[in-house]
Amino acid sequence: MKQVFDQLLKFLHEGISAIFHFVELVWTWSVDQISKLAAVPWQEWPLWKQFLLVLILAAVIWALFQVGRELFYAGAAILSAFAHLLGVLVRTLPHVMLAGVIALGGAWLINHLDNSLVHMPTWLQASEQSPPENRPSSPPSPQQGSPPQDQK
Repeated sequence: MKQVFDQLLKFLHEGISAIFHFVELVWTWSVDQISKLAAVPWQEWPLWKQFLLVLILAAVIWALFQVGRELFYAGAAILSAFAHLLGVLVRTLPHVMLAGVIALGGAWLINHLDNSLVHMPTWLQASEQSPPENRPSSPPSPQQGSPPQDQK
């Protein structure tokens, strides 16, 4: 069970790391593009380009706000799921403890029970007779020497 849980955690860790690496790449590229745009003398641009720049900045800010909101809700859902997982694991502890106590008690009984006190019923004991060696498995046919029966 621990190996499965460790493998699941490793899979989740690798998946989350890959996602954050992708986000880091996109973020770095986006910041690089915005810094290149900020280095341009946009004050000398025509009014419609400045307005377009403001719309682009508003769209970027809106997209980042959406990302932040989604990450916030995802974080809350992850914490809730983790708390639920811990609750389920805690609820299984009494059953695991009971299984351990039963196994311990059974092992103690097997190791400390006096064998002379327990007798096998006679019908379960193996018979000490050896099976006959020359007994045919099917009744003999009339050709093998059995007497013919009278026909009426």
